[in-house]
Amino acid sequence: MAAGLLLPAQGPGEAAAAAHALSLPAEAFGNDPRVELAWAMKAHQHAQVYFNLISSVDPKFLNLTKVDDQIYSEFRKTFRDLKIDVLDPEELKSEPAKEKWRPFCLRFEGVVEDFNYGTLLRLDCRKDYTEENTIFATRIQFFAIEIARNREGCNSIVYSSARAPGEAASG
Repeated sequence: MAAGLLLPAQGPGEAAAAAHALSLPAEAFGNDPRVELAWAMKAHQHAQVYFNLISSVDPKFLNLTKVDDQIYSEFRKTFRDLKIDVLDPEELKSEPAKEKWRPFCLRFEGVVEDFNYGTLLRLDCRKDYTEENTIFATRIQFFAIEIARNREGCNSIVYSSARAPGEAASG
């Protein structure tokens, strides 16, 4: 992981408090920096685990959820031409993009746990999570794009590079 995303270690008491805080509705906090730090730590940990996973297991064989087939099918119906190997942030964040993403995401309410939680998503699938290569997205956006990247072979470069470190793709 990039130095820009490193976060302080936390003990069991802090982890339990953070987990409890993250289970409360957002309105309960305003802009509490402790909650923001807890979220950042959780998102960072998720990103690290996911990158280690696609580095260790051929992504073509990964299932990220129990409903990967449904997510992939709906994603490609809705975003048929979305380029997923290197994402354009505007395809996620512009107002027209949000208008298209919103109904897609809401289809997974009650289907995918925490579908609208914030998570980190790599812009360029060939690269690790760095400050320059990371964007904030909802969990269902992360699943949709990463399931498509896995099925369409885009994440294979990460797995291949981890298997043959001397041949790793460079920045």
